[in-house]
Amino acid sequence: MINKQERYPLLKGEGLPNYKEITPEEIKESIPFLLGQLNQKVDELEKILEEKINKNISLRWADVMVPLHLIEEKIRWSWGVVSHLNGVCNSPELREAYAEQQPEIIRFGNKVGQSRTIYKSLLSLKEKERDNLNETQLRILEAEITSMNHRGVGLNGSQKNSFNLNSERLAELSNIFSNHVLDATKAWSLVLTKEEEILGLPSRVLEILANTAKEAGDKSQDDLEPTKEKGPWRVGLDMPSYIPFITYSDNRHLRELIYKAHVSRASEGLLDNRKIIEEILTLRADQSKILGYNNWAELSLTRKMAQNTTEVENLLEELRSASLKVAKKELQELKDCALRHKSSEADKLEPWDISYWSEKLRVEKFSLNQEKLRPWFPLPKVLNGLFKLCGKLFEIQIIPSKSDEAPTWHKDVKLFDVLDKDGSTLASFYLDPYSRAATKRGGAWMDECLGKDISLEGDKVLPVAYLICNQTPPTEEAPSLMSFEEVETLFHEFGHGLQHMLTTVDYPQAAGINNVEWDAVELPSQFMENWCLDRSTLMGMAKHWKTDEPIPEEEFKKLKQSRTFNSGMATLRQVHFAITDIRLHSQWNKDLGISPDQIRREIAKSTTVIDPIKEDQFLCSFSHIFAGGYAAGYYSYKWAEVLSSDAFSAFEEVGLDDVQKVSETGRRFRDTVLSLGGSRSPSKVFEAFRGRQPSTKALIRHSGL
Repeated sequence: MINKQERYPLLKGEGLPNYKEITPEEIKESIPFLLGQLNQKVDELEKILEEKINKNISLRWADVMVPLHLIEEKIRWSWGVVSHLNGVCNSPELREAYAEQQPEIIRFGNKVGQSRTIYKSLLSLKEKERDNLNETQLRILEAEITSMNHRGVGLNGSQKNSFNLNSERLAELSNIFSNHVLDATKAWSLVLTKEEEILGLPSRVLEILANTAKEAGDKSQDDLEPTKEKGPWRVGLDMPSYIPFITYSDNRHLRELIYKAHVSRASEGLLDNRKIIEEILTLRADQSKILGYNNWAELSLTRKMAQNTTEVENLLEELRSASLKVAKKELQELKDCALRHKSSEADKLEPWDISYWSEKLRVEKFSLNQEKLRPWFPLPKVLNGLFKLCGKLFEIQIIPSKSDEAPTWHKDVKLFDVLDKDGSTLASFYLDPYSRAATKRGGAWMDECLGKDISLEGDKVLPVAYLICNQTPPTEEAPSLMSFEEVETLFHEFGHGLQHMLTTVDYPQAAGINNVEWDAVELPSQFMENWCLDRSTLMGMAKHWKTDEPIPEEEFKKLKQSRTFNSGMATLRQVHFAITDIRLHSQWNKDLGISPDQIRREIAKSTTVIDPIKEDQFLCSFSHIFAGGYAAGYYSYKWAEVLSSDAFSAFEEVGLDDVQKVSETGRRFRDTVLSLGGSRSPSKVFEAFRGRQPSTKALIRHSGL
């Protein structure tokens, strides 16, 4: 056993993983071996607990929760590494290893989650030790009991068997869904060779498309390497390629082509996710009914701030009615803009025209060309500004890792250390910033590499976060020059990271984002986005990559003025997604005789200003709810935005230019929202920071609605 653990880095179970040494072959050998060990440990724990229960010996926290956490942490560490690599270094071999081991991981989770002995021990601990447990311990205990109920601890016979089979199938379907989206995204591309096909595209975009063509082995008609001046240029569906093309291309036919390809991803042939969506929704409904709930949404909301679907729908309706009027006005403004340019598109704007004419109107209205601002947002300068802001707000220092030999999974990945004001190390984080369409799933996310803990030997385990983005990569000529939206995304994910890294909770089950209700988990991330348009923050980080000159004052003012530009359509879009999600998980079933897509199109009648086209199969790439943790929870973005806007308004109230008061308020935010994590309810944490319960006033003001 010792030799095997020394041989396989996946069995290390602690510290930073040796990513590049973890192979698909090792996964296939290590995970079964680890599960064998852990199954034995579960059996031993059950035996000890059963003996104590039978002898009527009072159970303590250390008897139940500590050994249970150690078991769960071992599998979280090892399988967490596999899941992480599957997301950032995807390959056919890794996929196969992941898919092969996933059912056994689910079975092990069900075994622990359905252990009657462990469940009885938790109930006994809650009943007999309540007076000896603190608020954090009681919250953890309640969450663990609820989790076990949701994992089927009370089930027997055929119900239990059905539930377990459904669990395995749901995990498998989620993985298939995600792989289909990744494969569909990288499978489609278009090679452009003519000048009329690239009209309107900025030089930087042409350079990216030429580099993509070079990587694909494309050659010009003269058999020369692609260049941004002469092409060929290859455009794809990954965001650094798709977004600028749909925004700047003067060629309406090609905009239509790429738009239709993007919204129809994973809806055809071998990669078709439509039947998978129906099966996922059906299985989730079955699971909720087996557990005694009416639907998946009802089950999901038992562990969120929102009490029920009515409460969710009321919030979304408030935002829908406020944003619909504004969105209709914004659409008319786009039509008027097209008319002023004497464009035939003005007669009937289509979905592939919205980004294009929005950019034209933005330039016209504010003289703001976001593409031309990229040179002022090179990644190193943006990071420096972000780190300085964190120093000002939270009294921390962020530096490149002291560890010269820190393991990484790609050459672009960097490790950073987070230091407290006394110089002591608080945490670390990996930053993986750039898009890799062939091997890295889209979007941006934060995940846990290591959680705050204390080992059995008494050693402190410091938190380590994964911060993953998919922003524009550097070129041969320039560093990664970020769009303002990419800057906001980086700040967003860093907000999640701060809550993970600055936690002071000593119980790992409630440290960082653990045990935080899902509709409050976006509070720190959306809070950090607000600072992107804070004058001192923006002017401090927006430095030209060549000259180091700060962004011109007038450009900052334009960005600030454009803050609420098209906010009606943006809000309506999020509301559309959120209502679709909550209704699919509370109302849809096969007996209705209509597809999930038809439900979505019905909802679109009151939540969009342009009807979805027939090719639009957005649900087929809606990974948040079909391959992520947002099922019946997508509304969380808007729910938490109420909290984050109100939190930021605390800084506005003391004066954003008052350095001392901003610092004092920032310290209070660190000591509450970022520090307390899941140790208390989000309502209590927010009230500890703000001195009252949240209000929607700040969000409506910030949104310009």
